Amino acid sequence: MVTVDYVENEIKSILKAHGELSAAFITRFLHERGVDCTRQKVERVLRSMVDRGILEAFYWDGNKRKHYRVR
Repeated sequence: MVTVDYVENEIKSILKAHGELSAAFITRFLHERGVDCTRQKVERVLRSMVDRGILEAFYWDGNKRKHYRVR
């Protein structure tokens, strides 16, 4: 079982390395690193991190997908 703290640290690491990403790409990069989690869990963790001010969420141009970046 993967802990939320571990997923948060991996997400921060991914965003620092790649810049702004959508939840789908974050999930893909987590899977490539061997972290076993669903997109729903990733989105739940991302919302929590945005609420705490760790990440910033925004919409890119006309795209309806939310993107995230480290503050």
